Amino acid sequence: MENRTPTNQLSEEASSQLQEGINLLFSRWTALQMAVQNEWGGRDSRQRSQQFALDIFSCLTQSKGKLYIDDLENMLDEFMLSLNTEIDDGSIEEIAEKIMFMHEECLEGNFSSIVQLKEIAPPTSAALQFKQAVNEDDDSSSDDDEEDVPRKDDASEMVIDNPESQSSLSEKDMMIDEPRLSEVAEAEDGWTVVGSRRSRGRRN
Repeated sequence: MENRTPTNQLSEEASSQLQEGINLLFSRWTALQMAVQNEWGGRDSRQRSQQFALDIFSCLTQSKGKLYIDDLENMLDEFMLSLNTEIDDGSIEEIAEKIMFMHEECLEGNFSSIVQLKEIAPPTSAALQFKQAVNEDDDSSSDDDEEDVPRKDDASEMVIDNPESQSSLSEKDMMIDEPRLSEVAEAEDGWTVVGSRRSRGRRN
């Protein structure tokens, strides 16, 4: 019955699953995908995003010390700032929590949350482009146009959830907020595109 791997050491299958899970999670994080799609961090934004996913995987699986969730949140925050995108809507904390939870599951040989991620379609390019254009042309769409393109309300429903899961996370915990670009100028919006990379203190 000794089928488990040693604590903090993933099996080959679990390592593969975790790496895939991180990539899936990033592909469904709307703020990151909009930054990548629109190259807010430069033409290599997509390549940098892919490399960052590998870096996080390496920190979780190859680092001698334990990676704490606060450290992971800092990594996510700094990376988004490097893409000229400032996040303050809570999604960084949710992404960090989800990554840590997937890692703990993989240590136990449990891949249920990763399976659930596979069942959720990532935001489409059309949806991302639409959300970017909303601020310029919010009220110009006719009723017919609304049938052909996703509405803001539709886009806001593209979240990562956990239907009827037996895991310890609630459905709310598994959701990723998706702020609308039409509100990007508002201070309470949560995340904005910044003009240049700048450091920021930890959030309380």
